Amino acid sequence: MRIALYEPEIAGNVGAVLRLGACLGVAVDLIEPLGFAWDDRRVRRTAMDYIDHVAVTRHADFAAFRATTGTARTILFTTKATQSAYDFAFAADDILLFGKESAGVPTDVAAVCDVALKLPIMAEVRSMNLATAAALALGEALRQTGSLPGQG
Repeated sequence: MRIALYEPEIAGNVGAVLRLGACLGVAVDLIEPLGFAWDDRRVRRTAMDYIDHVAVTRHADFAAFRATTGTARTILFTTKATQSAYDFAFAADDILLFGKESAGVPTDVAAVCDVALKLPIMAEVRSMNLATAAALALGEALRQTGSLPGQG
């Protein structure tokens, strides 16, 4: 399983997702352009020394990322989806894709994803923080596939 971030804009969110990947043993793909300098100290400050324990791959654009996905499903998490992540059967090799904080993913990217899922939230709010959404989605996917660290 992998997490992919499409054109992330906030260094702190990327750092938090890198730390999540390190803790749960999941690689992270960053689809450029990024909204910050990669050597930004805020990434390292948020990820701390965990950044040394996660496999990070940077891709020049979405096409370059897609060239690496093989037969794995690309699962888009979006507020525009109708199907809940909690009513979906994940596979161990799924790639969980999250869009940029300000705009999600463009329609052409959404169109090539295998599935679009949402994380249910209160109607009065727009969306969750990117790192929080990634944690909830990844936790559910790993739970379903029996891939959580420390599970029997």
